[in-house]
Amino acid sequence: MADFKNINIRNKRATFDYEILEEYTAGVVLVGTEIKSIRMGKVSMVDSYCYFQDGELWIRGVNIAEYSWGTCNNHVPKRDRKLLLTARELAKLSRSAQDAGLTIVGLRLFLSERGLAKIVIGLARGRKAYDKREYLKANDAKREMDQAMKRYK
Repeated sequence: MADFKNINIRNKRATFDYEILEEYTAGVVLVGTEIKSIRMGKVSMVDSYCYFQDGELWIRGVNIAEYSWGTCNNHVPKRDRKLLLTARELAKLSRSAQDAGLTIVGLRLFLSERGLAKIVIGLARGRKAYDKREYLKANDAKREMDQAMKRYK
């Protein structure tokens, strides 16, 4: 079983597909055995995105696997989960998300020092295919530079 201090699930696909403009840390409303599955690291955030409903922010696409020792009261793995942000942050995000080409995606799920589940969400703009190629080239060049610097130290 993983130590809950080391839980840091990333959505690597989001940083490849999107250019992240702003980041926010939000609390997550969990039910039943979801926190136990998170502590075991059984979470997938691929294709997660956020939407507004009745002035509240919800995240869809986060798959928290069923808890293996759960009973008939186990949670639903792919349900939509409510995110907890301040009213000011919610207002700013709803205004920004209405702009053409911007969306809100889930970037990272982690556990705070108090053991609470938090999700880092980002206001993002989609990348075109040629932008993705440039992103890969820049990352390869940066990696080669870092390796060269380590060799000469």
